[in-house]
Amino acid sequence: MTLNKQYTNEFTRIIEQLDGDIDSRRAAFAYMENSTAIVHYELAESSFVPRLFDRATYDEMKHVAETTHTICEKVMRHYLDDADYRQIFEYDERLADLIMIPQRYDALLPFARFDIFLNEDDLTSGFCELNADGSSGMNEDRELNISLANSKTMQEFKKNHTVQTSDLFYPWVDEFIRIYNTFENRVEHPTFAIVDFMENAVVDEFKVYCTYFAQRGYPCIVADVRDLVFEDGVLRTKSGRRVDAIWRRSVTNDILNHWDESQPLIEATRAGAVALIGSFAGHIVHDKQIFDALFHPKTRAFLTQEECDFVDAHVPQTKFLDDAHINLDEVRANKDSWIIKPTDQYGAADVYAGQMHTQEEWEAIVSKFANGAAGAPFLVQTYLTPYETDVLPIVPDMLERDAADIPRQLRPYKNLNGLYVFNGTFAGVFSRLGPNAIISNPMGDLTSATIWVDCDL
Repeated sequence: MTLNKQYTNEFTRIIEQLDGDIDSRRAAFAYMENSTAIVHYELAESSFVPRLFDRATYDEMKHVAETTHTICEKVMRHYLDDADYRQIFEYDERLADLIMIPQRYDALLPFARFDIFLNEDDLTSGFCELNADGSSGMNEDRELNISLANSKTMQEFKKNHTVQTSDLFYPWVDEFIRIYNTFENRVEHPTFAIVDFMENAVVDEFKVYCTYFAQRGYPCIVADVRDLVFEDGVLRTKSGRRVDAIWRRSVTNDILNHWDESQPLIEATRAGAVALIGSFAGHIVHDKQIFDALFHPKTRAFLTQEECDFVDAHVPQTKFLDDAHINLDEVRANKDSWIIKPTDQYGAADVYAGQMHTQEEWEAIVSKFANGAAGAPFLVQTYLTPYETDVLPIVPDMLERDAADIPRQLRPYKNLNGLYVFNGTFAGVFSRLGPNAIISNPMGDLTSATIWVDCDL
């Protein structure tokens, strides 16, 4: 049993003792309204109640994050080195070719966020998904912690506890620079770029990172993949800025969808003219079919017994949604036990939890996506029940309402814990919560600040 629930109860009792701490809630809300916590051009929805974690939780999250990273790197290395092992994965031919482009630096999986459902009573956990280069949320956590720091509730809580937050900026910036300095074609005084397709990008977060790179003495720009030009052995933006290293935030699925427009980036990477950090090989981790691959005999053969036991304990059953891989009648008959997902998407697009649908709806969903009927492969995965904690739901018009009309009632929300890993080292947590069986922005989720309590990190 962790102390997390006790900490949350103490925090919410303080709110109650302060008659809702309305002034602090309004101040935090106003801060976030004017913050850089903007995701896909909309302000992130946030909670005044942070996620408060004890040292046992930190240690378990660190263990899960770093063990997962080790296993993922083993899978990636064997994929790159063993043509026979590659056969257990089903990728678009273009993608398979991109994955094999040499990295030319010493980090195989530089940046990742492993999303888990952690039971905070017994510290067991299971995976939701693994994210590589497109991972985000770091700036939301930073801004949320700033918004809460001076609240009356937090000041009262700190009278009895030591609190710490995670720096998700300087440690990554420093690690990125270190990785670049191992690049075989590195140059003196390089310019870095954070690259994505801007309609899908978390642009404000990118800009914040650019300021951190600048503080370390490295100019950094934000660029759209389609605005890159590769000529005379040099990658530049259309405005003429040279680019020597890229933090790739564009997921490979978007690269494939904009294949012709992505060729300058691909050609420069293939030629070794730019350090692409992380490489296209990160797709091996992001694609959800890795969960099934982790149980394949060819994978088990190179994992240690301890790593195999870890996989057994943490990875939900994941199969292609087709007759060749799973009994579809069983999936239809036991809807509450399953969740259907595309193999490679983000933002909970086309994700369906059986618990959220009637039997008739569920059978229609299975028919729509099974056996490649939708034109792309889909997976079915064991549904893991998230742990619940209390939050104060968003009040969009909080600044306009009278204090007496602002709700003070707590509601239980389901938790999803995103474990950040910077080149093998656990770095922090992206805490998301939602009222429904699927935790995502379209489903009304919130982001909470992550705070370590009495941890002495």
